[in-house]
Amino acid sequence: MDFIDYYQILGLKKGATDEEIKKAYRKLARKLHPDLNPTDKDANKKFQQLNEANEVLGDAEKRKKYDQYGKDWQHADQFEQSRQSGRRSAHPGGQDFSGNFDGGEFSDFFSSMFGGSGGRRSQTKYKGQDYNSDLQLSLRDAYTTHQQTLNINGKSVRITIPAGIENGQVIKLKGYGAPGVNGGPNGDLFITFSIANDPRYKRMGNDLYINETIGLYTAILGGDVTIDTLSGKIKLKIKPETQNGTKTRLKEKGFPVYKKEGEFGDLYITYTIQIPINLTEKEKALFTELASLNS
Repeated sequence: MDFIDYYQILGLKKGATDEEIKKAYRKLARKLHPDLNPTDKDANKKFQQLNEANEVLGDAEKRKKYDQYGKDWQHADQFEQSRQSGRRSAHPGGQDFSGNFDGGEFSDFFSSMFGGSGGRRSQTKYKGQDYNSDLQLSLRDAYTTHQQTLNINGKSVRITIPAGIENGQVIKLKGYGAPGVNGGPNGDLFITFSIANDPRYKRMGNDLYINETIGLYTAILGGDVTIDTLSGKIKLKIKPETQNGTKTRLKEKGFPVYKKEGEFGDLYITYTIQIPINLTEKEKALFTELASLNS
């Protein structure tokens, strides 16, 4: 795997502060998001590399290892253990592993430590680097189980997204990361889901909240209204003399519970009464008469 300069991706120098890293990531995330660059065939790759850079450089411990070991930072602890072991088993004259390693798939750092002409090649297997990616969904997308095709390092991977996925939830695709080292297993792909806000529905856990407007006459006299929900249209009966701000609950008409077939949260409806406008003279007279009767 080629070396990726995470500092360069963020447009920063190696000594950048934590705040500079956060600021650079936020700015580039808005600029490079695939949804905003539909004509760029490399948009997904650029955005993935940006997220990798932020994950590594935004974590003090990971950043320290990256600064020392470059792209092999995830194997830093194993490298140190292997190097110490190698020193203990070196020849009596104190000679350590040396020479030019010819394994093209390994980094220069790995080669200098574990191989070379005249030296011994380590047979230790190392897991490949994990990848991280963000996937944006609408609330309606997250409501149903569906499939999406992702582009991962030039490969199309079709995944099934279960209904009820949470905003910020992370799932792991085993073996879809970087190739393993020395025959080791592939790394994994971690996908973080970002659920966009919906203009009508507010989601809290598995419950949904909406505001529904009803007419003044319906609120006073009662009647039926039809409302749209994520599962389809529902007819509701409005009680006479319903007050503005009245709340009602529809059981199991909310969001599906993640990986629990047939289980749903509740839907909470708040009624807003719409005052009529552009009244005719006759309507005004009738309201005036009602007002006098009420007084």
